[in-house]
Amino acid sequence: MAAAVVLRGPAGWWRWHRRVRAARAAMVCSRTMASKTPVGFIGLGNMGNPMAKNLVKHGYPVIAYDVFPEACKEFQDLGAQVTDSPADVAERADRIITMLPSSPNAKEVYTGANGILKKVKKGSLLIDSSTIDPAVSKELAKAVEKMGAVFMDAPVSGGVGAARAGNLTFMVGGVEQEFNAAKELLTCMGSNVVYCGEVGTGQAAKICNNMLLAISMIGTAEAMNLGIRLGLDPKLLAKILNMSSGRCWSSDTYNPVPGVMEGVPSANNYQGGFGTTLMAKDLGLAQISATNTMTPVPLGSQAHQIYRMMCAKGYALKDFSAVFQFLREEETL
Repeated sequence: MAAAVVLRGPAGWWRWHRRVRAARAAMVCSRTMASKTPVGFIGLGNMGNPMAKNLVKHGYPVIAYDVFPEACKEFQDLGAQVTDSPADVAERADRIITMLPSSPNAKEVYTGANGILKKVKKGSLLIDSSTIDPAVSKELAKAVEKMGAVFMDAPVSGGVGAARAGNLTFMVGGVEQEFNAAKELLTCMGSNVVYCGEVGTGQAAKICNNMLLAISMIGTAEAMNLGIRLGLDPKLLAKILNMSSGRCWSSDTYNPVPGVMEGVPSANNYQGGFGTTLMAKDLGLAQISATNTMTPVPLGSQAHQIYRMMCAKGYALKDFSAVFQFLREEETL
């Protein structure tokens, strides 16, 4: 058949050649999909849960662990393997993603008695998407390197909505030669994967972003509250802000005023989203870094104090946009 096609002339030969190349490409693609190796995922909270689900959607077998066993049940139903410890995850997977609340949690998961490093394989790729102290990321990277594995910090921005939609932004720090290997997995969960530099630079970018986010959310809440007290309809005010120079993510995508937008925490009594406790933690990391680098951050410092006060006054588990409600309550005191 091939000879007959060739004898019909160059045009026929090229059609046949294209069909052969397409068939080969399909076979390669099929082999790639079939040979996807398991990926470990540790930390199945508000962010980790949808991130791990997106890996499953992209065909990766997931080996899961969470300190709260009930968080894993959903993944068992999806066909994921569930383990009893981070060490067990490391024993079964040579690519692991961690999504944890704080620096102490990260240290425990990596270097604890039943941590990843107890059973990590040489050559494993360990990606930490937690937001933690850049110094802790560097410390973990050294410990991982001693075991012959690779550590990269890859914190995220975008919140729970972006995690569900697979539209997160990843800020990645680590050995540049390993970036493409990390990107293969991260693009299953995010639309932007940015290489920032050596280990710790991903965390540096993240804490700078979150400091700005906190400042802008407080500013949006203050402006909206003032406008409402001056007699403006909140939806109208938001519309004006979002077509003017005051526009920002906190005003046009994540407005803190109940009734202005649907599908955001302010429309659900500030449930879900990014917790006030976590924002206070991230602002604390920014303060530590600012002190270590002798960098003046007066607005960042004020934002840190506001979110700490919110935690002390019953807002710890509410979304950080509840600062609007906090300000409304403060004005009545």
